[in-house]
Amino acid sequence: MNMDIQQLIGFDQELLLKINGSDSLFWDGFMWIATSTSTWIPVAIGLLYVIFKNNKIKEALLIIGMLALVITLADQIASGICKPYFARFRPTRDPELMYLVDVVNGYRGGSYGFTSSHAANTFAVFVFLSLTIRSWSLAGTLFFWAVLNAYSRMYLGVHYPGDILFGTLTGIIVGILVYRLYSYIKKNYFKQPRYISNQYTSSGYLVTDISLLNTIMIITVFMIIILGMIVGYFSKF
Repeated sequence: MNMDIQQLIGFDQELLLKINGSDSLFWDGFMWIATSTSTWIPVAIGLLYVIFKNNKIKEALLIIGMLALVITLADQIASGICKPYFARFRPTRDPELMYLVDVVNGYRGGSYGFTSSHAANTFAVFVFLSLTIRSWSLAGTLFFWAVLNAYSRMYLGVHYPGDILFGTLTGIIVGILVYRLYSYIKKNYFKQPRYISNQYTSSGYLVTDISLLNTIMIITVFMIIILGMIVGYFSKF
């Protein structure tokens, strides 16, 4: 059994070294910017706009409260429970591996990395919002966002693939459980009109507003590309 665990750890390390870093200053800059929470503030503002525009104030506040609960639970399970309990070093902090890991801009993160709070948080938000808003296009956009954030953590060498995998599973479970709580509250305390027009999603969100949110996400990614080029260029000097 111990050998099996050691083999899994070895595979995890090998896979990380294949994903981590590159010879491209552009990709270094791109991933460095993409992994930052502040990069996605325009998307968060757009999301708040869509939620408040398409819901009555009490239900909008409920959704915001559930989103806060989703992020808090996912983050605390990953960072407050798993990281100190398992105490598994990040690749950039692992004495066996740290000198083989490509580091971008000196960023090494905290001591422990199992499980990834980035993966847990983003996948929890992706699942909760996809179930709440019921738009395939938005679900696809949010999935891309979650995957990009998760991948950036491995590229930067601050998480093993195993950290990401279990963080993702944590996020998915949290997202589903909180959505079930939200659905119960909505069913018992809020009116639930039916939307049959193709101008709305099945949960009552205007398709045009969903398109706006998707557009903000696309523009943000383009800005990351541009900033990645700039950061990559100045990294030469």
